[in-house]
Parts: sequence; structure tokens; C-alpha cells
Amino acid sequence: MKILVLNCGSSSLKYQVFDMDTNEVLAKGLVERIGIEGSNLKHTPSGKDSVKFEQPMENHDVAIKLVMDCLVNPEYGVIKSVDEIGGVGHRVVHGGKYFSDSVVVNEEVKKIIKACFDLAPLHNPANLMGIEACEKIMPGTPQVAVFDTAFHQSMPDKAFMYALPYEYYEKLEVRKYGFHGTSHKYVTQRALAMLGNKEDSKIITCHLGNGSSLAAVKNGKVIDTTMGLTPLEGLVMGTRCGDIDPAIIPYVMNKENLTAQEIDTVMNKKSGILAISGISSDFRDVEDAMNKGNDRARLALDMFRYKVAKYIGEYYIALGGCDAIVFTAGIGENSAAHREAICKYCECLGLKIDAEKNSVRGKEIDFATEDSKIRAFVIPTNEELMIAKDTKDLLDK
Repeated sequence: MKILVLNCGSSSLKYQVFDMDTNEVLAKGLVERIGIEGSNLKHTPSGKDSVKFEQPMENHDVAIKLVMDCLVNPEYGVIKSVDEIGGVGHRVVHGGKYFSDSVVVNEEVKKIIKACFDLAPLHNPANLMGIEACEKIMPGTPQVAVFDTAFHQSMPDKAFMYALPYEYYEKLEVRKYGFHGTSHKYVTQRALAMLGNKEDSKIITCHLGNGSSLAAVKNGKVIDTTMGLTPLEGLVMGTRCGDIDPAIIPYVMNKENLTAQEIDTVMNKKSGILAISGISSDFRDVEDAMNKGNDRARLALDMFRYKVAKYIGEYYIALGGCDAIVFTAGIGENSAAHREAICKYCECLGLKIDAEKNSVRGKEIDFATEDSKIRAFVIPTNEELMIAKDTKDLLDK
């Protein structure tokens, strides 16, 4: 079975085609500037050079039609007919409290995705546009929604509730949802395999990138995660502030005469590593500056590493111990320095790492010493493959 995986943004579209018999990527690509002047597509068939197109694409219907034309092109395509695609897996950011797993899309599912627009206004509308465009272009081909929030819906109420007036939960569905769920799910499955699928497993997964989150996973089920109602809660991130005293918000609004939208922009886009370092939201740039003696760069990365380690300690208690800590995503997979600094905080838990084994980038490895009480895994995430697997599993059923 061949599965198309789509990740639609408001003006962009990423795609991959998988042969699920081998889990091989047949082709991948990116469409940018949909509905904007300069629309373009970059299509890369496996083992061949990329091809690029620049032509007007006024909406997602046109963009997806162009993707399909690329996939069946005799010269650089990877299938003979669109009929070879057995299903389409769509990344959908927010499924609210309604979905604890991936689902085949029907009218009711689309209504719920739409009902969650207020919870993910930048993502869910675009995700739904992608689904509806595929329904038009590929009538009869099953569409599957894979939610970023779904893997976290096993959290107990003591973890997902906020101590606000209860009617906010009942009327407005204000609660913790968590994000990066597809990544956390993929690396959890790989970590369980690396642990020999032991019973009573306790894993802390660290998805560390420009956006970062941790999850406490017991016996394959999430019991807590750092992101909340939105991706703003939790760790210090590239441009997000993470956890702060909520009273700061009205205080700064009053002092700086900011609107609710303006303070939201400050917290989401002008804070975090960018704000503290004064240099960049890119951790690599900030690390370079730190190594040259920039004190604000050092402070920014110290804050990030400290917060990650503090949550690991918190989740160690929540889990009642820990079998493995998993590092994934751009920073988690590629920065030995960040991993080492975070793990140093965890030595009191019995974690010991092998510096030589830790000096890897993007490679699956256990870099803990033989006598460490906790395993330390680097596991490159593969959200697209996870979406493809979920899609195939649902269609097989």
C-alpha cells in the first residue's frame, strides 16, 4: 500500500509518499506561498534530483492538484496513477478532548476539527483545507486525520486540569492538551523496542527543537506533558516564553499599553531564547555566541537546559522512577552539548553518560554507561512515518 502524508499550513504544504510494504519514502516535497505571489513547488523523488516549479497557486486545491501531477509524471513521478495511493494521512494539530487516536475522516470528524479552530487558529483551518482539497481531487480515497494532541489524551484529570473556575473547563474546554504527540508517540514506540518491550515501562521523552516539549510516558501511555491549552506552556523555546507567572501578563499590558493580541504576540514570537540572548531564536547561533563569551547567550541556554532538567525531575517523580530518557527533534538529535548539560543535572537520579557515545548527530543510540540506572537514548523522530503507519493501520482495519 502507498500512503500520501500531508502537512498543510495556511500558505504551505509538505508531503511525502511512502511504500508501506518497505516503509520507504518514494518522494517528498514542499509547496510554498500558496495564495501569494511567487507560489512554488519543490518535488524530490527518491534517488533523483529535485525539480522546481514556480506558478500561481491561488488555493490548496490547485497546490494539491500540482502535487498529484508531479507524482504521476513519467519523468520524475513515482506512481503511474493516483489510484495507487491507498490513503492520505493528514497532520491535524488540535483534536481537543475528542480524539485519543487517529481517525478516518467523515463529516462528523470535520465538524470537530472545525470546532477546534479557536484552539489552533493558525493550524486547524489549514489542516481542514488540505483534507477537503484531497476529497475533491481524490474522491473515494480514504482520508485519515492524525492529531498532534491525540497521544496525550491518556492524561488523568489531575494532570490536565487547571485550577481555574470549573465552568471554564465545562463551557470553554480550558485544559491541558499537549502537542508534538505524533513525535512523542513515534519515539516512545522505538524506546520501548530498545528496552526490550519491558513491562511497567517508565519513559521521559524530550522533543527539543525551536518548539520543545516533554512527556511522561508510563506503559506506553502519556500521564503528563509540558505544553498546555496551547503550545506556549512549558519550556523556554526559540521565541516562546514557556511557564511564567500569569500576573505578568496584565502587569505588562497595563505598563506598556498593550492589547491582548499584542501581549500574545510578545509571548509567542518575541520571547524565549530570542528575547534573552538578543541574538536569534536559532539555538546554533546562540551557542556560537555563548562559545565566544556572550553572557546573554549563555544565560538563554542555561535557562533552557535548566528547565528541561527540572521537568525531567518532576516527571521522574510522577512516573515513580525512570527507565529511559529520550532525546529527539532538531536539538535533541543533533546537539551533544545540550544533551550533556541536561544529563549532568540528572546525575543525582543515577544517570551516567558516555561522552564518546554521546558525540553523535541524528543517529539512534543509547549513550548511557553500562552501570547507569537510567538509559539515555537519542532517537531521530519520524512524524511522517508515524502518520503513514497510523493511516495504514486504520485502513487495514
